[in-house]
Amino acid sequence: MSTFQRHRLAPWMLMAPQLVIVLVFFFWPAVTALRQSFYVQDAFGLGETFAGLSNFTRVLASRSYHEALLNTALFSVSVAFGAMAIALLLATMADRVLKASRVYRTLLIWPYAVAPAAAGVLWMFMFDPTLGVLTRALSALSIHWDFRLNGHQAMVLVIVAAIWQQMSYNFVFFLAGLQGIPASLMEAAAIDGAGPWRRFWTITFPLLSPTSFFLLVMNTIYAFFDTFGTIDTTTGGGPGGATRTLVYKLYQDGIIGLDLGGSAAQSVLLMLMVGLLTLVQFRYVERRVQYH
Repeated sequence: MSTFQRHRLAPWMLMAPQLVIVLVFFFWPAVTALRQSFYVQDAFGLGETFAGLSNFTRVLASRSYHEALLNTALFSVSVAFGAMAIALLLATMADRVLKASRVYRTLLIWPYAVAPAAAGVLWMFMFDPTLGVLTRALSALSIHWDFRLNGHQAMVLVIVAAIWQQMSYNFVFFLAGLQGIPASLMEAAAIDGAGPWRRFWTITFPLLSPTSFFLLVMNTIYAFFDTFGTIDTTTGGGPGGATRTLVYKLYQDGIIGLDLGGSAAQSVLLMLMVGLLTLVQFRYVERRVQYH
């Protein structure tokens, strides 16, 4: 073992760049937001006054915050389960493909390389009320589509765009999980007379439960935080706040409305909410995970 490897500071020196990034881009903004949530800033940002918990009580009593909370719940559940279900279906089908399997897998992974804002613009054009390709297809089915006026259609649009992008991330993990299942187990079940559907629910799905649990946590975090670009480029939170989620509302209140104290209080509540949700997932959902 070299002298450098035996030195006590060697591990810290190797981790220093990552620690600095985490400190600057996570802990520093988190501590600043926590501090600002207890203050009220003036309109010019030149002074601040200690306000105690008034920012939190004002946010929690706001009707628009309750609407954003419901939008976030609907959006997160739809995106998490939609992206995981479609990815599992595609991974199962891709795992059976023998010819040109690498081409199929590469095409299915590509959407994850697209930035959320670009994905939003792509789907916005396809569902554009006047020029969209998919809008014309819906019109042929006598379905009038205009997400700029219809809040339900706007929510469907942002959910579809978010699912499309996150689906590829889930696909990679599900495919790796499927390829890790011993073929002997499936062959033994087939010899015992178990059909494809029964083999999937009794062998494949239980063995994929660790992967599914990990993706459930990651998809929930994605739906809460990483979909801001998608929503901003497709609907901008509209129409009438129909697609305004919690992360988009704190952006509107803080950056556009210049309510830094209220926006900071929302960010603290959002952080607590996601932490509590993750704790619940580890406390109750993980019990059903089979690691062996």
